[in-house]
Amino acid sequence: MVAVLGDGWRAVRWWFRGVLGADAYEQYLARHARTGHDHPPMDERAFWRARSDHQDRHPEGRCC
Repeated sequence: MVAVLGDGWRAVRWWFRGVLGADAYEQYLARHARTGHDHPPMDERAFWRARSDHQDRHPEGRCC
C-alpha cells in the first residue's frame, strides 16, 4: 500500500512540475546533452533569465 501511494505521489509531482514548467531546466540539459552542442549549457540562473526574456518578447503563448 505504501509503495502504491509513493508511486502515485511521484506521478502527481511529475505532472505538476510539467504543467508548471518547473522541469524546464532539466529538459533543457537533457536536450543539450542529446544534441551534442560545442558549447557548455547555460547555468540554471542564465537559463531562467533567457526563458523569461523570451516569454516577454513572445507573449502569445502565455495566459496572463
